[in-house]
Amino acid sequence: NQAAIIFALSIVFVYFLLAAQYESYLIPFSILLSLPLGVMGAYLTTQFTGLQNNIYFQIALIMLLGLLAKNAILIVEFALQRRRQGESILDAAIDGAESRLRPILMTSFAFILGLMPLVLANGVGAAGNRSIGTGAVGGLFVGTVFGVFVIPILFILFQWLQEKLTGVPEAAKEKINIEENN
Repeated sequence: NQAAIIFALSIVFVYFLLAAQYESYLIPFSILLSLPLGVMGAYLTTQFTGLQNNIYFQIALIMLLGLLAKNAILIVEFALQRRRQGESILDAAIDGAESRLRPILMTSFAFILGLMPLVLANGVGAAGNRSIGTGAVGGLFVGTVFGVFVIPILFILFQWLQEKLTGVPEAAKEKINIEENN
């Protein structure tokens, strides 16, 4: 029961850090709501391979959430920069995903390859190693593959809501006015 409380408090703490970073209460949701994809992938991979949800797997989840959040932050940060430069929300989200795709894939697949010795471990302590490796590999693979598509969609949704509440950025207004005059 304490683990659930600690996990919930951690999510709230991370939310407030992201809200302070982006100066928005809505944009952090585009990052946080992308994380369950990876967690689902980790659980499915672990269940599929017959491993248990033990302390090693929970350590893998913490590591996984950090990596997936980093990937989401890369996309959202770049998309926000593009939006502040005047691009439409859709174009900013697509540019963010396209420009960060290669670094995200390189980092994720290098990490997955680095975990393969843990996934394939045998001998003394192999169950713990396989739990960490399998959970992290499955979650990172699913989270990366689907996250590249889901994160821009979440960004579009929450940036649109943010602009409904606070207004369109000045650069975007100027670009809209220029396009309307042409």
